[in-house]
Amino acid sequence: MASGHDAQVAGERIEALLDQLRSHAGPQVAETAEELVSCLVELYGAGLAEIVKIVGSDPHGAGPRLLDGLVADPLVESLLLVHDLHPLDIGARAQRAIDQVLPQFGSHAGQVTYLGLDDQGVIHLRMEAATGHGCGSSPDAVRAALAEAVTGATPDAAGVDVEVVEAPAELPLLQIGRRPAGLQGAR
Repeated sequence: MASGHDAQVAGERIEALLDQLRSHAGPQVAETAEELVSCLVELYGAGLAEIVKIVGSDPHGAGPRLLDGLVADPLVESLLLVHDLHPLDIGARAQRAIDQVLPQFGSHAGQVTYLGLDDQGVIHLRMEAATGHGCGSSPDAVRAALAEAVTGATPDAAGVDVEVVEAPAELPLLQIGRRPAGLQGAR
């Protein structure tokens, strides 16, 4: 499989083949095929775990750089996530997704804060919507892009909740100057 291979497409194909076995060969053959797939996933997961362990214990310090390179590949990253081997925790992956999305909207995105993961596994974000910039990026568009990016980066989360709050209005600048020359002595 090439580096650009779509893991979701492969998963859908596996499910279709298992469904085909269930319908044509019967439940016993389908159960055996499902067990075979499970064994293969477990085997590859154990191999990936060893790779991560070996790379992480590199005595020359190149391990973190190598892990970063592995995580940068979408297919490898998805495999590490499936096997709970991703070197970044859920919060770091959520923040990385936020940092990748916000530049698309420039200053119009406002401020986004990662609030954490609740007991149900839902990621909570607070987006302070920028106002008054006169751009076409609505808070809803930014919110949707954030939710999609964070969901993609954290498939192990139960969901993403983005609370949108209005940014506090900027107070007008108070300008204090000298009185005009004719008003100097007047009160």
